[in-house]
Amino acid sequence: MDNIFTIFNGKLKTPETYLLQIAEREKALRRKKKLSRKDLSEKANVSYGSLKRFEETGNISLTSLLKLAIALECTAEFETLFQSRKPESIEEIINANY
Repeated sequence: MDNIFTIFNGKLKTPETYLLQIAEREKALRRKKKLSRKDLSEKANVSYGSLKRFEETGNISLTSLLKLAIALECTAEFETLFQSRKPESIEEIINANY
């Protein structure tokens, strides 16, 4: 059975690593849009405490994460999450690695 860790650019990535990176990107986008935590929490209908916890720890419910993405106008990635990808080469088709 495969484990839930992945290797990316030679570094081990855990679920927590992904969550923290997503939180950092959200925080950067919020700041770029000149929104305070309070402003974004109100716009997204997410509690201030949930937003603060997310930005500091990466911990958030999926529903709240989607609300933040909608409020920040960046939902495109959710549209393709878990979709089968198209094979990139004939070798992938032959080996059924897609």
